Amino acid sequence: MVEIDPTEHEIADLGPEVNAIEDVEELEEMLALEEDGEDRTPVKTLIESRIETLEAEDEEPESAADIDLTEQTAADVGNLVRDIEEVEDLEALLEQEEAGKDRDSVKRLINQRIDSVQGSEEAEAAEILPPEEAHPDLDHPTADKRHVRALEGGDYRDMWVYCETQHGELIDVSKEMLGKARELMDGYNDEYDEEEKVVAVVIGDDVADLAEETIAYGADVAVYYEDDRLERFRHTPYTEIFCDMARGVDHPYGHEDTRDYEWHGYDEPRYTLFPATHNGRDLSALVQAELDSGLASDCSDLYIEDTVISNPVKVGEAQDKKEFTRVLHMPRPDFSGFEYSTILCLDSPRREFHPQGASVIPGKFEMLDPDSDREGVVVEHELDLAEEWLPATVEDFDRLEGGVDLTDHEVVVCVGRGIDRDPTKGIELGVELADAVEDGAFGLTRGVITSSFQFDGHVEQYTGEDRQIGESGQEVEPNLYIAAGVSGAIQHKVGCDESDTIVAINTDEHADIRDWSDYYIHGDLFEVLPAFIEAAESGDVGEALAEVGVAPAGGSDDD
Repeated sequence: MVEIDPTEHEIADLGPEVNAIEDVEELEEMLALEEDGEDRTPVKTLIESRIETLEAEDEEPESAADIDLTEQTAADVGNLVRDIEEVEDLEALLEQEEAGKDRDSVKRLINQRIDSVQGSEEAEAAEILPPEEAHPDLDHPTADKRHVRALEGGDYRDMWVYCETQHGELIDVSKEMLGKARELMDGYNDEYDEEEKVVAVVIGDDVADLAEETIAYGADVAVYYEDDRLERFRHTPYTEIFCDMARGVDHPYGHEDTRDYEWHGYDEPRYTLFPATHNGRDLSALVQAELDSGLASDCSDLYIEDTVISNPVKVGEAQDKKEFTRVLHMPRPDFSGFEYSTILCLDSPRREFHPQGASVIPGKFEMLDPDSDREGVVVEHELDLAEEWLPATVEDFDRLEGGVDLTDHEVVVCVGRGIDRDPTKGIELGVELADAVEDGAFGLTRGVITSSFQFDGHVEQYTGEDRQIGESGQEVEPNLYIAAGVSGAIQHKVGCDESDTIVAINTDEHADIRDWSDYYIHGDLFEVLPAFIEAAESGDVGEALAEVGVAPAGGSDDD
């Protein structure tokens, strides 16, 4: 019996699960279940690709001499030579290619691998010098600047979670990250026999109560800083405050008056999490840069486990392996929507990379129910804000009604590239419909955000990346989802598939969205949306649907 029934999972969730399976028979059973059930082409492609990979590994020749390059594409050769460590074997393959197809692309791949192997062998005995010392004859205009602020033999503990707020409330993704952090650190403490904590960070104006609220959502410690000048997100002070909180007392790169917390007692956090929101993306990059570590952005999953690495850059010697423990694995989606890359932030022989940091896509983790009986420590952080951190004074600002959180609305209206005939009018109609219904919100597909559409100034506020719905944006679950001019790519489907009812409007009767929407309207959004707006204002939705014509889901020919 297979452990994973693909028909019970969304495509976005299956990527890392399928790629972790090593048993071909189990994959074949999963493929059969999918064919008999949902029969989704992307899922079958994913499983078949994994089967092909495993079968190819089983059929690998015992030595380089057994490889016939005439049967291999350039991509195949690139994969093959990565595992060859002997220069003599690589040179033999190069001679074979020159005597055969003599493809420049293949020869270039083999030569690059030869250079890599020879370079790794030489690197074992070579002393690694800073660029300024290794090449004193070159002009180094940044030689007098301090680039590396990494620690040596640093003490790292705990998982820190930046909890973003809007309009005096914790946004949903902050609560989602706290729940995931609680799960991760509970498992971490059991696995490594530790007592490390989840630390929530809240920065803003009048946020003491919100810091207390983070304890109910899973934090052990809540550190907050409030100042009326920080009502809105400000890059420099938010970064300085977070890093001052994170660095232990007497940190070599910290402020002289860094506070000595009784619960802290270490140099820097082991892990840091940020929301992949507009402000969270900015802050995550700034904080990780200031703490001189790496960042995996827009992650859709997180887990902690040990891993073995053979990369000479991380291990220090060619053909050697090293086990890294307590590694935060950070999968993130690529543009296909069902393939993933897992990012690791590992120390190297030359320097340490901590904290291991990630930003998290909203809606990816389950929000825990708050537990008002949970106990924790709430600490107000003390730090004098330097005048140069606040070079400008915010006198006034506009705030969009409803903010940019689309995840908690009864109705969501989303427009796609189908607005290309009149982009400004398309935005106007989508916003008007969202305003006409009760508890409505307006969103966009990635195609609109990355397009070259020109919008009139009065609608530009509705065309930002923070309204994106999909794999690399927000995931919404409204009672009603209206997709106007949306083709239905798998990346977008992931963002709205849990909606109770999906109504699609498209001039293309063969659009992918027709296969997975509940109702399909073959029509022009510039004609259909006004009818919807009128119906929403009059309350006669049935008449509007009858007027524009609605087809059932699944690609029926009845328009």
